Amino acid sequence: MSQEKTEAIVIRQAEFSESSRVVTLFSKDFGKLSVLAKGVKRLKGPFDAGIDLLSRCHVVFIRRSSGALGILTEARLAARFQPPGPDLMSLYGGYYLAELLNGLTEDDDPAPLVYELAVRSLDGLMSDVQDSLSVIVEFEIGILRLSGHLGDLTECTACGTSFLEPSGAHTDGSPAPGRLVHWVSQGGLLCPSCCRPEYRKRSMSAGSVAALRQLGRMDRQMSARVRLTKQQIRECHQFAVSAIAHVLGRRPKTLRYLDIG
Repeated sequence: MSQEKTEAIVIRQAEFSESSRVVTLFSKDFGKLSVLAKGVKRLKGPFDAGIDLLSRCHVVFIRRSSGALGILTEARLAARFQPPGPDLMSLYGGYYLAELLNGLTEDDDPAPLVYELAVRSLDGLMSDVQDSLSVIVEFEIGILRLSGHLGDLTECTACGTSFLEPSGAHTDGSPAPGRLVHWVSQGGLLCPSCCRPEYRKRSMSAGSVAALRQLGRMDRQMSARVRLTKQQIRECHQFAVSAIAHVLGRRPKTLRYLDIG
C-alpha cells in the first residue's frame, strides 16, 4: 500500500455504512478512482466539505492493489461548485458533466487533459458571463475527442468525399454538401449522396460540422474563440449525445434535466 496526493473532482458518492461513503473521484494525476471515506457522515467528520459533489479538492489516499477500494485519509476543499443565482441549467449541467466523466473514462487511467477540460467547464458553468449551453456542448465534444470517440469530421465515411474543399465543390466537380448526416455506428459523417433515409433525422448543417471541427481541435485558444449559434448548439449537442449514447449503450440519465433542444 502507498499513500498518494493529488487534486481531484468529486463525481459520485454512494452509501457504504452508517458513517461512511464510497466516493468516486476524477483526479489530475491518476484518472478515475474510487475510495472509501470513513466517517464522512459524522457531524465532525475528517473531511469537512471537501468531498461535496462536484467540489474540487486536494486529497490524500491510500492505494490498494487487486482492484480493492482505496482509503481516503484527507480532503481539503479547493473550490466548491456554485452556479450563479437560480441557474438550474448550470446546476444540471454540472451533474451531466459528472455523469460523463464517470461513464466515458476508465479506472486508474491518467487523463490530465480531460481533468483540465473538466475544471475549465465547471468554472464556465459557475461564470455569470458564459453561456451554460455552450459550455456543456464544448465539454461534450472535448471529452469525445480526448476519449477517441469523436470520429472523422473531414470526409464522408462511405465514399471519402472531402468536406474541406475551399472552392465549395468536391474534387470531382459535384456540388458541396448541404446537410450532412451522423452515421453513429461508424463514428463518422455521410454526405447527401450516401445518406440513407433512416439517418436523415440526425442531419446537421455544414456550419455545425465546421463548429464541431473547431471545438474538436487540440488548440485550446482556437476552441475558445468559437461562438456557437442556437442552431449549432442544438445540432452539435444532438451529434454528441448520439455518440455518447452509442459508447455508453444508453442515454445519460441526467439529460432529462437539460433543455437544449
